[in-house]
Amino acid sequence: MTKKTVCIFPGQGAQYVGMGKDFFQSFSVAKETFQEADERLSFNLSKLIFEGPSEELTLTKNSQAAIYVVSMVISRVINDQLPSFTPSVCAGLSLGEYTALTVAGKLSFADGLDLVRARGLYMHEASVNHPGTMAVVLGLELEKIKVVIKDHVFIANLNCPGQVVISGTIDGIAKASELLKDAGAKRVILLDVSGAFHSGLMNDAKLKLEEKLQMVQFLESDTEIVMNVCLLY
Repeated sequence: MTKKTVCIFPGQGAQYVGMGKDFFQSFSVAKETFQEADERLSFNLSKLIFEGPSEELTLTKNSQAAIYVVSMVISRVINDQLPSFTPSVCAGLSLGEYTALTVAGKLSFADGLDLVRARGLYMHEASVNHPGTMAVVLGLELEKIKVVIKDHVFIANLNCPGQVVISGTIDGIAKASELLKDAGAKRVILLDVSGAFHSGLMNDAKLKLEEKLQMVQFLESDTEIVMNVCLLY
């Protein structure tokens, strides 16, 4: 039986100040990738990643590009150290899908970075115009969550059984959190994000990104992709 290697990549919320700096200091391919990203973006993203401040890095317009670049840095270091390593399948959590497509050879690094930067800017604008946040609900079945939150917020992500992410206005999330705890949720934890992602509050960003995607050339490769499934809200 042939073994298959699967790579899965993180989405927004995984950022932290200093991520990837050890790779930058230890591997030339990592330094080159950070420099390539800075030149492509025409601003010093690397400095923001390494030094912060955290509040600036967490902003959607910065965190998405930062996570994408650091994920690609690590992937390139692995390929440089293990030239025979080739994933059979790639997948990603939301933003991580862009990394998955790039690592799978279906999207160039430059195009991926351009898309992620645009995505972050569009979502940042939507977040400013329609402020919101997200929270993860632990220990409560999906059907009960749907009933409790239906008049307040959106279902955003189904991470795994017993872990559901909700998204909406700040007041809506606060109200839904209390109702979910009363309904038996073990915990409701606010996520370190700056908007109501995967919700109807992002519709402006969705429309702008659709136009951007139409201009990108996707490539053929042997690596398979497992995409996220969109739930209609």
